[in-house]
Amino acid sequence: MNDLSFAILPGVQHEELLWLQELTRGYTAEQKHQFLSVYQGRRKDPQTILICCLIGLIGPAGIHRFLLNSIGMGVLYIFTIGLCWIGTIVDAINYNKLTWEYNKKAALESAALLGLQ
Repeated sequence: MNDLSFAILPGVQHEELLWLQELTRGYTAEQKHQFLSVYQGRRKDPQTILICCLIGLIGPAGIHRFLLNSIGMGVLYIFTIGLCWIGTIVDAINYNKLTWEYNKKAALESAALLGLQ
């Protein structure tokens, strides 16, 4: 398995691709395959997060926060209508950063789960 196999992930950004290649540098092909299988199940697509965030402007706010495992912020967004829409707008602008932080944590957890890190 080559390093280009990470490019099949939906919505993968260049920074994430480089980081995943660095994380899995010493892995065998089988270990990379196992890691990719676990990580792919845990990873969130940035476009999905953006769509859920934009839904919060016209519907229930905070869905994207629940997807990103920010349960407390999700509840706060529900009760405050996305912090009066300001928080939702800020999250819509920063959706790539929010998703990248979640995916980075998911990658480290996936490696630890497999005993590779």
